[in-house]
Amino acid sequence: MFRIKKLYIFMLQTFLPQFLMTFLICLFIVMMQFLWRYIDELVGKGLSIDVVAELFFYAALSLVPLALPLAILLASLMTFGNLGEHVELTAMKSSGISLVKVMAPLMVLMAGVAVGAFFFQNNVTPKSQVKMWTLLFSMRQKTPTLDIPEGTVFTQIPGYNLYVKHKDKETDMLYNLLIYDVSAGTGNPRIVAADSGRMSFTEDYRHLVLNLYQGNWYEDMRGSNGGTVKMGQNLYRRESFHDKEIMIPYDNTFTRMDDETMKSQYVGKNIQQLQHTIDSVQLRVDSVGKEMTRDMRARPVLGVPTRHVVVRDGGSQYEMVKPVKLSRPIDFDSLVTNLSLAEQLQMIDQATMITQNMRQDFIFRGYSLNDDNFVIRRHKIEMHKKFTLSLACLIFFFIGAPLGAIIRKGGLGTPIVISVILFIFYYIIDNSGYKLARDGRWPVWQGIWLSSAVLLPLGIFLTKKAVNDSAVFNPDAYRNFFRRIVGLHQVRSLAIKEVVINEVDNTLALSQIEELKQLCANFLAKYPGRQSYLQYWQYGYDKALLRQVAQATDTLVDHLSNSRDQMVINKAMDFPVIRQLLTYHPTNYPRLGLGLAVLLPIGLPGYLVGLRHQHNLKRDIAQTITVCDQLAAIMRGEYTRDMEYNV
Repeated sequence: MFRIKKLYIFMLQTFLPQFLMTFLICLFIVMMQFLWRYIDELVGKGLSIDVVAELFFYAALSLVPLALPLAILLASLMTFGNLGEHVELTAMKSSGISLVKVMAPLMVLMAGVAVGAFFFQNNVTPKSQVKMWTLLFSMRQKTPTLDIPEGTVFTQIPGYNLYVKHKDKETDMLYNLLIYDVSAGTGNPRIVAADSGRMSFTEDYRHLVLNLYQGNWYEDMRGSNGGTVKMGQNLYRRESFHDKEIMIPYDNTFTRMDDETMKSQYVGKNIQQLQHTIDSVQLRVDSVGKEMTRDMRARPVLGVPTRHVVVRDGGSQYEMVKPVKLSRPIDFDSLVTNLSLAEQLQMIDQATMITQNMRQDFIFRGYSLNDDNFVIRRHKIEMHKKFTLSLACLIFFFIGAPLGAIIRKGGLGTPIVISVILFIFYYIIDNSGYKLARDGRWPVWQGIWLSSAVLLPLGIFLTKKAVNDSAVFNPDAYRNFFRRIVGLHQVRSLAIKEVVINEVDNTLALSQIEELKQLCANFLAKYPGRQSYLQYWQYGYDKALLRQVAQATDTLVDHLSNSRDQMVINKAMDFPVIRQLLTYHPTNYPRLGLGLAVLLPIGLPGYLVGLRHQHNLKRDIAQTITVCDQLAAIMRGEYTRDMEYNV
């Protein structure tokens, strides 16, 4: 009978609540970003709650690919950070359970999430994108609601300017109104002035109704062309009224666009539809390119046709004209020079005109090719995005889980900071690759998969370090590595062990000290002074002897680290670390060293750096001899404080 292990159930119960919480938080954050981006399209339109809620629902579905990787990264960081902070991860490892086995159930879960993300991108996202953009474009076309301000000319009604001096918000009465009707053109303005009025809409919300009281109507009765007027024709019209009703066309209804418009775009297609469009447009591009090549080859050369049209089976095609055999070569330069100046200018003008016409023709055709290539790139980008989301989910899990096990910090503090930094880094790379692919500067697959290619090595590196319990964030390790690179002095760190299995043998330790002193003395005697320029590049220091000194020093320090005497431990830490730097012995081949010495731009700076490192090495070896004398005195009981300053 198949039974799930309690460890796997525990990991799933720990991870799933964190994942659901972080996913909702991340989705809310990206939704707020969407709201602030399109707030101008929604405010002041008088949209109903159900329309706005429908837009937010489809927008949330469309933003899932952006929130899902960030939620996985944050949830895995928090989960394994909490396990490490509460020593639960250490307890699992001490029981013989590796980190890979701890991550195993979550790996299976992430594999399922990745598969689900692919089908979500292919089946759900296109439909939600179509609905979202259809609603958004419909909202953009909706006329804003009327909110006439006081003391300002209101110009949002097409063809009308409305001025209101005062409004009564309780009774909705407008006082001291001026209406400028320029719907028939500025040459025929109509001006209406009223003491008060009230505004309303018709039942179908397609007309604005103004009920005006105690006012005058002024209208210019002349023609809009400003021509002459016959005798007896009224130039102006003035009408006084007690109450008057004016109806102004003003469509305030919300009209939803047809979804078919967005379904034809790349955002509303699945993989099969995208591939079908790519193949169709590519076929058109290839046919146009072949036609351009055929027309270019069919152009006559120096007035001589290279091809002629042949009609076969109701169709026409170009065939090659048989070349004319010449008895002797033609000297074109002599033909041109024999022409008169006017004929030469005419020939040049004609050639220039033909060339410009050909160039303009091919440029015009190139515009259509550029548009088609752009359509192909956008469809390819959308098709590749169906797969990148699944890989991004896996990559972020293999970044977040090992990183949480390494830093061992749970909660919402450190994980959020690290997640935001990594996601911003991912978003910048992904957006840069997208723009490079969209503009055709890079192949589409390179631009879209750039972010995954950059972050995948990071996930592999962190997983390997977490499995091997490597000190990735130990500053001392990086400090020592930097010291080894630049040749700086390294410091040993020892402490008294609580449990010592092999006690220190003073006789053996004293013999090791004498052996180390002898090796150091031999080294200093072999190289008493500074090496010359050619000696340094051809021979340098003896690597074998230097390796013996380093091994003897490390062996002595390892033996003394088992001592129970604090003074011995402290003095053993005074032994310098004997490094094996390239600058001590640049090359094993004297001829190669001589060649490098001849190259002064390389040889002289290298020689100066090498002398500095060799000087530090001899100082460390001299210090090793001094520490050996002091340790020997401590073990024999002859050590005095004055010996500390005996260099």
